[in-house]
Amino acid sequence: MTTPGFNPDSNPPDSNSVDVALAMDWGGTWARAAVVDRQGTILWQRRVANQPGAAQDALLNAAGSLVIAAQEWAGDRTVAGAGIALAGSIDAATNTLLSSPNLPALNGVSLPARWEPALGMPVWVGNDANLAALGEYYYGAGRAAPPHNRPARTLVYVTFSTGVGAGIVDRGDVFTGAAGAAGEVGHMTIDSRADAPPCACGNHGCLEALTSGAAIARAAQNRLGDAAPGSPLQQAYESSAVLTGEAVFAAAARGDAVAVAVVDAAVDAIIVGLGNVLNIFNPDVVVIGGGVTQGLLALDLLGRIEAGMRRRAMSSGQRAFRLETASLGDSQGMVGAASLVWLQTGRQ
Repeated sequence: MTTPGFNPDSNPPDSNSVDVALAMDWGGTWARAAVVDRQGTILWQRRVANQPGAAQDALLNAAGSLVIAAQEWAGDRTVAGAGIALAGSIDAATNTLLSSPNLPALNGVSLPARWEPALGMPVWVGNDANLAALGEYYYGAGRAAPPHNRPARTLVYVTFSTGVGAGIVDRGDVFTGAAGAAGEVGHMTIDSRADAPPCACGNHGCLEALTSGAAIARAAQNRLGDAAPGSPLQQAYESSAVLTGEAVFAAAARGDAVAVAVVDAAVDAIIVGLGNVLNIFNPDVVVIGGGVTQGLLALDLLGRIEAGMRRRAMSSGQRAFRLETASLGDSQGMVGAASLVWLQTGRQ
């Protein structure tokens, strides 16, 4: 898929006959808006920073102005609607944000109620991981490609990043559950020991508490005393007085024994978690993304993970899957948000 570079001031192409969607990926730091065509190509995009500590109305006005700018850029094109990707729990019936870890000031807000009158078009909201899964299903790793040459039927997308989130798409539709909160595979229990690492959700031993970038950094920091003086891990800590998941992977690549052990433990937990995903959802495509996945790729660990998943699969039906890495990159949230518009309007 071709996604033009960041170019907020480019002019619309001459043709006005192509359907487009307005899309927004609204995270804790930036709100990013785009105009996306039905092939998943980003025609225009712009972003605005969230002001730290901004009140609800200030956030809504800044992001809303960005969506209006996208609408204005679209000009005479037929705009099918606007899709918004947000981190957090969203009521699927009302499009109300129930709880957001990154934008708590928006809790309880219905973006369609706030923005539809100004835009004059329908607005839909979805969880960012769900919409990432939807984008991958239609425009990314879920498409037919050699050597399999068949599109996904059931795709599960899991992001291993600061946290661990997931989205499930079955036969083209997002599975959201009764209250729109399905897919929280990051909070399945992997380690049930009394001293298992605590998780931000309040439980212990969750997949997120064992495999997120923050969890990997924390596990390495807790074992710094075992690292040899002058080792890559010690050097990384001494240079910044704090460890990151990226630094742990870099140290493991240099053969640091403690870093290797920490990464090995995370990989084992990932295998258990994704093995559970196979047995519960029976996907034929599992897509993984996020910063931790980049570290796993750099260490060539995906083959080990896939083999471990197959060992944990209950039957040949669960073993009939392919493991892919996310293919939409930085455009994932916006392409997924546009996919929501196409799905809701019957254009997908």
